[in-house]
Amino acid sequence: MIAAAFLHPDVAPDTVEPFRDATSTVTVYDKLEDSARPDAALIFGGDGTVHRHLSELCNSRVPMLVVPTGSGNDFAKALGIRNQAIALRAWRRFCERGDNVRNIDLGVLTKDRITIPFCCVVGAGLDSAANAKANRMPRWLRGSAGYLAAALQVLPSYQAAEFSLSADEREIRRCGFFVAVGNAHRYGGGMKVAPRAELDDGLLDVCLVGKMSKLKLLLAVPTVFFGAHLRIKQVEYLQARALRLDADRALEVYADGEFVCRTPVDIALKPRALSVIVPLE
Repeated sequence: MIAAAFLHPDVAPDTVEPFRDATSTVTVYDKLEDSARPDAALIFGGDGTVHRHLSELCNSRVPMLVVPTGSGNDFAKALGIRNQAIALRAWRRFCERGDNVRNIDLGVLTKDRITIPFCCVVGAGLDSAANAKANRMPRWLRGSAGYLAAALQVLPSYQAAEFSLSADEREIRRCGFFVAVGNAHRYGGGMKVAPRAELDDGLLDVCLVGKMSKLKLLLAVPTVFFGAHLRIKQVEYLQARALRLDADRALEVYADGEFVCRTPVDIALKPRALSVIVPLE
């Protein structure tokens, strides 16, 4: 088994060692194109590290294993990989039997004819402003705690926007605080913003948080960790195969926790376009 490994800059090279044994050769690269065609790719990092390698992995169809060593690790956890020990067991199973590969949907964002893939969630509005602030925090403070702290800091001055959604044949115009579009069900270190999302159902899950008092919004934040925010009257939830997202002002758009562009933007899916190595537990 020949594997290419990709590491977040803060991940120590010796983290790779447990994944090397008599049956597998693991070499660290900066880009997939730098390697001979491997049998698999190992991503040591969080959602942002996965995001940076999605295009090449999708094009090559090389099976990918995410080893959760980032701040949020939402994509890994959506795949059932809660920690490095589970990732290692999944890797050994793959090396021995190769029967634990799953083909999942890949989100695709298009802006000015440039396409950007994503694995978890695309967001615009208040959550993107919080994401931007959280990304400037020390790495140890990121994840759910950092995201919440950042949201508390930006909420008092944040102004609601008039969102426009064209989802399949449905048109929605609504004033609100943010829109999140999920391929996976979670982001922000465990916030289940799209609790009904499935990684292989061919559908995007859209959560629009409408305008409400900021106090009510603040009190509603903890409910997102359980997906209970869908009970709130001002929250609208729908599914679509594709959509266009716009607003009355240019809003920053974040995908997998990384800034990618500003609205307007088109969002769709490539069904079963990404091969991932998963635990069978």
